[in-house]
Amino acid sequence: MKKEMLRFSDVTLIYHTVRGETTAIEHLSFDVSEGEFVAIIGPSGCGKTTLLSLAAGLIKPSDGNVERGGSCGYMLQKDELFPWRTIEKNIFLPLEIKGQNDAAHRERARSLAAKYGLGDFLESYPSQLSGGMRQRAALIRTLATDPEILLLDEPFSALDYQTRLNVTEDVAGIIRSEKKTAVLITHDISEAISLADRVFVLTKRPARVAFSHEMEFDGVVNPLKRREMHQFSGWFEVLWRELNL
Repeated sequence: MKKEMLRFSDVTLIYHTVRGETTAIEHLSFDVSEGEFVAIIGPSGCGKTTLLSLAAGLIKPSDGNVERGGSCGYMLQKDELFPWRTIEKNIFLPLEIKGQNDAAHRERARSLAAKYGLGDFLESYPSQLSGGMRQRAALIRTLATDPEILLLDEPFSALDYQTRLNVTEDVAGIIRSEKKTAVLITHDISEAISLADRVFVLTKRPARVAFSHEMEFDGVVNPLKRREMHQFSGWFEVLWRELNL
């Protein structure tokens, strides 16, 4: 039986402002198992990014519980690499922040960069890299401290379509190769289907889990190959319909 890495139990989050209260999430429950890749989709403004902030422990729920079975790494919509630092120095940044900037941790980060095609670019600056390579560097930076859970906040949304497809395949391959648990927030139904083991569909705000689906692709996990399979269009129709109920 796989270890449970993330559990939301009847979570409610209420924002308090001078104008009153706004319920962003209400009675939301789901769980994610070790090594699982989960995608979460929902209507615009329903609270998807808020959900990731709760998962990371950046904010506390108003009611209910969020339980984590390991440390979290957070990958943002844009790569947010510092332009004045080399790729190597950018990758080392989390180690500096967490007080892990020793030789062993730095060598592990360099090894990850080499393993995933950035070994020859460690002395380059972000402006010298393509958008896809920058996003790969951002993922390696997230992996530098060896988090057990990866929280992905629309990490491909700033890329053009062709680059996005290639980077999606790269990132998915790295995450699965490193055997990480991943939670992806996305507006892109196709992206969710091509990447995830399970897809959760949220309601309009206040968000709850309306539907949960196991993505059945005969064991295929490669995102581009999934897009070519006959099951893909069927899942797209199902999720499109559920998002527009």
